[in-house]
Amino acid sequence: MLRNRHSERVEFDRLVDAVRAGQSRVLVVRGEPGVGKTALLEYVAEVARGCRVVRAAGIESETELAFAGLHQVCAPMLDRLAWLPDPQRVALETVLGLGTSASPPDRFLVGLAVLSLLAEAARRRPLMCLVDDAQWLDQASVQTLAFVARRLSAESVGVVFALRESHETGELTGLPELVIGGLRDEDARELLDSALQGPLDPQVRDRLLAETRGNPLALLELPSGLSLAELAGGFGLPSIKGLPSRVEESFHRRLALLPPETRLLLLVAAAEQSGEPVLLWRAAERLGTGIAAAAPAEETGLVTFGPRVWFRHPLVRSTVYRGASPEDRRRVHAALGAVTDPEGEPDRRAWHRAHAAAGPDEEVAAELERSAGRAQARGGVAAAAAFLERATELTLGPVLRAERALAAAQAKHQAGALDAALDLLGVTESGPPDEFRRARCELLRAQIALALSHGRDAPPLLLRAAARLAPLDVRLARETYLHALEAAIFAGNGERIREAAKAAHGAPPAPEPPRPLDRLLDGLAAQLVEGYAAAVVPLQQALNAFRSPDIASEDVFRWTWLAIFAAQNLWDDETYDVITRRHIQIARDTGTLAGLPLALQSHMCGRVFAGELTEAEPLHTECEAVAEATGSQIAPYGGLLLRAWQGREAEFHTLSESAVAGAVARGERIALTATAWASVVLYNGLGHYEDALRAGRQLMDYDYPDQRFLSQWGGAEVIEAAVRAGGRELATDIWAWFSPLLCATGTDWALGVEARTRALLADGPAAEDAYRDAIDHLARTRRRPELARAHLLYGEWLHRERRRGDARDQLRTAHDLYSTMGMAGFAERAARELEATGETIRTHATETSSDLTAQEAQIAHLVQNGHTNPDIAERLFLSPRTIEQHLTRIYDKLMTPPKPPSPPAPP
Repeated sequence: MLRNRHSERVEFDRLVDAVRAGQSRVLVVRGEPGVGKTALLEYVAEVARGCRVVRAAGIESETELAFAGLHQVCAPMLDRLAWLPDPQRVALETVLGLGTSASPPDRFLVGLAVLSLLAEAARRRPLMCLVDDAQWLDQASVQTLAFVARRLSAESVGVVFALRESHETGELTGLPELVIGGLRDEDARELLDSALQGPLDPQVRDRLLAETRGNPLALLELPSGLSLAELAGGFGLPSIKGLPSRVEESFHRRLALLPPETRLLLLVAAAEQSGEPVLLWRAAERLGTGIAAAAPAEETGLVTFGPRVWFRHPLVRSTVYRGASPEDRRRVHAALGAVTDPEGEPDRRAWHRAHAAAGPDEEVAAELERSAGRAQARGGVAAAAAFLERATELTLGPVLRAERALAAAQAKHQAGALDAALDLLGVTESGPPDEFRRARCELLRAQIALALSHGRDAPPLLLRAAARLAPLDVRLARETYLHALEAAIFAGNGERIREAAKAAHGAPPAPEPPRPLDRLLDGLAAQLVEGYAAAVVPLQQALNAFRSPDIASEDVFRWTWLAIFAAQNLWDDETYDVITRRHIQIARDTGTLAGLPLALQSHMCGRVFAGELTEAEPLHTECEAVAEATGSQIAPYGGLLLRAWQGREAEFHTLSESAVAGAVARGERIALTATAWASVVLYNGLGHYEDALRAGRQLMDYDYPDQRFLSQWGGAEVIEAAVRAGGRELATDIWAWFSPLLCATGTDWALGVEARTRALLADGPAAEDAYRDAIDHLARTRRRPELARAHLLYGEWLHRERRRGDARDQLRTAHDLYSTMGMAGFAERAARELEATGETIRTHATETSSDLTAQEAQIAHLVQNGHTNPDIAERLFLSPRTIEQHLTRIYDKLMTPPKPPSPPAPP
């Protein structure tokens, strides 16, 4: 019964009405134990007439069983699985144990599958999903359900989470909340009186009302746990304690009066939280108790035995379990483990047997290890870590114990539990000496440092681990060297980059046949140690490996960004295009959504380099959607480049400010370099050469003077800015190292940029020859913006040479190219120069027949390119029903004629 709770009921009534009207709603209900959260969920279920109600509850003992909570949510809707896109269906079947896949499914793909499943189920009638005790959901389930909650829009789905106020569930932070407090004094007094069997001393009543602070469960239960003397007042009234402990104490007093066989039966029910009656009675029989023991428990009103075992409140369950002796808990878990099906529920059986073990038990430890493997195959890394940690505790042999502790530490690292991983590393290192194990420990410590410091402190640790691994496992050592170089590059620390490169250059040669990562390591190390010319051939070999159709998906996901880095270093536009397209395609095809933001960023940069800004814009919108959904913190490299070439200064600065702040926080200096480079492009396009030169000097300062490893891509931009802003000396210094680098690679892109930049520093016929040479080379590349720049600079030079007719031809070509590509800043620069030659530029009004949002424009673009609603939904982390709603709005906007201009005001 709900007493009052008027404002809360109004809130839930609105939520249910919105869901019935075709909208989605999410609410997180917080409050202390016993305050009435479960009763409010019951109210929602009651008023949600006409809706399908799906219920789930977090269970304390199942917090380590991966996707246990998600299974409760999805089980009633599994008949709709066939309607999901195949990648989503396979991912969801895998985590629910209904099927298998070649690799653990991406957790964001699982979230997308659940979103689609809920949306599909809601097509028949509105759906209400009620999740109680969310603080005890397993990590995988709460992450998935929180992901879904943030993506709901127009699916006629309501999701309500209830959890204890004192528990932090970070995944739910930011969702709409409703905090439940105690009852008003009048309602609290009425509820307390309803629980009393006789008169109550007024002083005691006032004390109980003050202590319970209107908590309904406490008002009902505390009087039952007090003696007549206590109720009469003056005889040892308990002192004020925290409410949960007071309520548990009350439950404990009542439970202590039950016969031993009844308490044992309740302990079985508390330990096996599935509530499956057959399992319960079989375990009880093994313990020498049975159905007769249930009657005294039911008489207390604290538990009901029926089709399912139901405790009146989770605190009753926890009181039963915690109040039992360790020996009784072990006996109960042993009985439950013995009757749990080893084929159908192997992990639950292993978990019971682990809790039954009083000391080391190799058989149970091995079973837990197998459970960890199954959990990892389903993508439940947190569960795998828990299984392995318990297996370590049950292992007696010191060598095997150390190995299992290391495996548990690795799983904890994957699950993000870094402190726990470090603790387990301490267990590993206390084991018998073993050089290979010690090397792997150092590697994991370095990886944890990388996660904590984002590259600032990790490179030396990775190098130390690589050196220790080199005589023991060459392949793992070389992978670690490349990992160290990667971390140093991200950190943007020139000294660390050089240190990592020198160490990698001296690494043992790769075993035959070399992997793509081996060729990449050799090429990058050669560039940094021997110089650019020496690196061209090994880097080309590495890029050929990454272009191969036979390359493994894991190599694509793990190392493609470094391969893209190498392609940029070699000025190889064709390979850049091939591997960025493949990266994004494989990420989509395999559902590896966690790696999609980086793939989208790289591909977006490629589209901008090619002048395909119309293609880059929807990629930018998609990347923002994916980053928001996955929590990616990658710097917006593609977005910065896109806005810079578009000349959209205000949007560029908004993006760059957040990029710089994030880069500083993460210690990711490479992002500062990229931002400075994009700034030079922006200001060169706008003709603000002083600003461009300031950004160019900053770009040069970020890099290591003897390497120019990170700043080489912006060399041409900085030279142009310096020449225009009177910094010719700086331009000449950059040219001294920039020209040999470009000539060494020999690609048309590099040679075209080299000729165009050389022309800026030349005079007379030499300059004109260089401009023509640049146009000839760049016309054979995919880099239309670079070609347009050559025409623009050549036209500006011709104008200064007073050859206005020739200048107009070049400037007109540049203006047309830039206008077609949507590069407004450079187009305006060309237009200003054209007007200075005496030519009038006709401007065409931009069509503004619709007012589509960025997301709507992307959806329209995808539909135009033949994508289906499910395809678009998967790309944007939305449900197909939400896409349908967007398409309706898009159609309305496109079909609505523009408003006529307002008539002029009367004089």
